[in-house]
Formats: sequence, structure tokens, C-alpha cells
Amino acid sequence: MRRFDIEERRVRLARRHHLPRRSPSAEEAAAGAVGLHSSDPATVFLSALARVDGFEVDDLERALYDDRTLVRMLGMRRTLFVVGRETAAVMNAACTQALYAPERRRTESFLEGHVDDPAGWLERVSAEVLEVLRRRGEATAVELTTEIPELGLKVPYGEGTKWAGVVGMSTRVLFLLATAGLILRGRPRGSWRSGQYRWAPVEIWLGEHLADLPTEEARVALLRRWLAGHGPATFTDISWWTGWGKGVTRKALDQSGAVEVDIEEAGSGWALADDLEGSEPVEEWVALLPGLDPAPMGWKQREWFMGEHTPRLFDRNGNAGPMIWFNGRVVGGWSQRPDGEVAFRLLDDVGWEAAAAVEREADRLQQWLGGHRVIPRFRTPLEKELSG
Repeated sequence: MRRFDIEERRVRLARRHHLPRRSPSAEEAAAGAVGLHSSDPATVFLSALARVDGFEVDDLERALYDDRTLVRMLGMRRTLFVVGRETAAVMNAACTQALYAPERRRTESFLEGHVDDPAGWLERVSAEVLEVLRRRGEATAVELTTEIPELGLKVPYGEGTKWAGVVGMSTRVLFLLATAGLILRGRPRGSWRSGQYRWAPVEIWLGEHLADLPTEEARVALLRRWLAGHGPATFTDISWWTGWGKGVTRKALDQSGAVEVDIEEAGSGWALADDLEGSEPVEEWVALLPGLDPAPMGWKQREWFMGEHTPRLFDRNGNAGPMIWFNGRVVGGWSQRPDGEVAFRLLDDVGWEAAAAVEREADRLQQWLGGHRVIPRFRTPLEKELSG
């Protein structure tokens, strides 16, 4: 049985996530990680900055909104990703479509007691949203509500509990149409840091519908893409990242042709049968990665690169904060102060040369941001401490 030690895993991470040697394009960077996280709008840009040579905001915006070679859509674990068009179709069939039925039931439960026929109301309003979007080409939630007043319905939930709140039906209806693969997020209303998107029918935005792939075939294709960028990895890593249950994960592994391997300190794991050769060492490298970057969010079992730093660099819900990486392991964290200064703290002794390289990278990031302040959507203990 092939055995992978921790150092080789770190070298693979660096090479396949384009961290020591940056890629020539955002498309290639996204493919290396299978997708770039986009739940926090700024993350995808800062993740690309760390991976793409000479990266500027326009590079990613052109790929997303002009050339449309990259797509922002819901995928694994109900998370927003930026992926290539071919991967979008695979992800949609392997993960996104499975969200529709339970989310529809949840939405109908919200509507009970507020409309006469929750299922009928949802069918009718969803059809009206699609009709307006196909006529207009794209629209924001506010613009859609202007034409479809019922979309502005807000209903309370969890009354009398600490989870009580109000849910807007515009959010729920658009989310459902996205999980059905009918619409997707287009250009934001504001800057690259804005999370208020215009919505567009898939066939209008992309010029075609997403390929209709058999579910099991898509799961195998997604798993093979993920193992190419993240393997070797444990069963727990695979099941967590994809959001699949154990039975689905086992079946996809059986059909993928992956082979069992031995991973230092993790035990049994999986890798592609044609991806068992050793990796050439890489030069020393440092990177300042944003919160929710696909590197720390790529695995569930993270001790081999996180060490003992998880409590300070993740929030209680498992969301990664901004991190400093050195040679494939996390050695500290960073944040921005109110005046835009990039502040950082090393949690490990990496030596003066590496510390100087971290400082240079922090200066590069600060200059690139040009005075813009990026506050992570999910705050972590060290990030909040450094932000002042």
C-alpha cells in the first residue's frame, strides 16, 4: 500500500493549489482547487490574488461577467463557489440538485399559515420570477419584487425561541430556483466586495443550459476532480467536503477507481490510481490566504497543516479565518485595521528569513488592496484581535 507522509501532502497542496508558483489565469487557479469559495464576496478575489500571477480585480471580473468562463453558483454543503463551466455542470448534478427537495419542503413550511396553498403559491411565484428574468435578462431581488409584489412577503419563524426571526420569500424563492439549476448570480450591484447580485436565467447568462448529467456519473467526476487537487485524503474529508452521506461517498469511491493508501497520522485514505508518484520538492513559500480560502476549507481533518492553531483561526461553526501559510502549514493569521493596514501575527517560530517574507507579502497585500478594507463575513478570534 502506498504511504504518504505529511511533508509530501504539503508539497502536493502547494503545487496543486498554485501557491508557490502562481498560475497564469483565474480559470486555472479555480480548477486547481476545484472551485474558489465565494460565500464571502471578497474571498474569491483574495484567493485568486494568492494564486494568479499579476492578478488584478479586472481579471476575475472579466472571466465571471464578460467571458463567463467562470460561474458563481451553489455547490457542496450549500456553499457558493466560483468554478469553470464544465465543473459547474458536474457540481450541479452531483451536489446542487440534491438541495432542491429538502429546501422546497422547508420553504413550504415557512409559508404555512401565511398563504392558503404554500405549494401552489411557490409554483406560481417561481414561474413569475423566471418569466420576468427571461424578459429582462437579469434583475436584482429588489427589481423582481417591484414587478412581483408577492415576492416581498416576509414570514416569522421560531417564535418564542432563541432562533426566532423573519425570512424573506424573495431570498427563499431565488435560492430554490438556483438549486434547481435554473438561475444563477451575475454581476453584483456594487464593487467586487459586494454580495448583492443580479440574477439571470442560466440559458441566457451562459448561452446554454447546464449539461444534464446522470447523478452518479457526476458524483464520480466531481470526486476525481477533488482527489486530483486534494488527494490523498481520508473518507471523512471526502464525505465532509462533498456534503454526501457515507453510503453515497462509498459508492462514488467504488466507481471512481480510487485506491486505498496509508496517510501519516491519519491512517487509511484514498488517492487516484494514476496519481501515486512522488512529488518534486518546492521552494520555500509564504502566502496570506483569506477567510474561507479553499486551502484550509479543503479538508475536514486538518491537523497536518493546522497543528494546534484551529481554535484561534476558525470560528465555532468551522469557518476559516485569514491565515498565514509557510511551506504548506499554517503558522499565523492576519487582519486589517480600520485604516486599512494589514496586521499579522506569527504563531510559530519560522525563522527570520521566513518572517521577513511574510512581512513582504503583507505589504504586497496592503498595496494591492489600495485602502479598501475587507472584513471577513465570519470573524475568528485572532482576526478580531488583530483588527483592533
